[in-house]
Amino acid sequence: MELRWWVTVKAGLVGMGCLWTVASVGLAQSVHVAEALQHVQAAIAQGNQGYPDALATHAREALKSAELAKKETPNPHIDEGIQALKHALDQVKAGKTEAATKAAEEALHHLSKVNPARAGAPSGDSY
Repeated sequence: MELRWWVTVKAGLVGMGCLWTVASVGLAQSVHVAEALQHVQAAIAQGNQGYPDALATHAREALKSAELAKKETPNPHIDEGIQALKHALDQVKAGKTEAATKAAEEALHHLSKVNPARAGAPSGDSY
């Protein structure tokens, strides 16, 4: 009897550990996505004001945060946001601030669709 009780308690603790891990991953992703969104919004604001260097700085920071979020839990909206951020940086290098700003706006569109409560699950949009 005592062994059965120990197995049940141990299984319950393992289950709680799994829940904690899932919650931690979702929280980590939401923090990284939130950071990416803040930097994308700043990049857009800087681009609209005609500051390509500041746009690039914020786009690079947004890209770092988005890539960290992707490592925690892959999500197609994060992938699309990353591609748009890379495009924004390419446009800045080409001297096209307006096109870079539009690419950053596209990144904002995709990253804002990430639902941390359902980390890794598509939000129902079809591609």
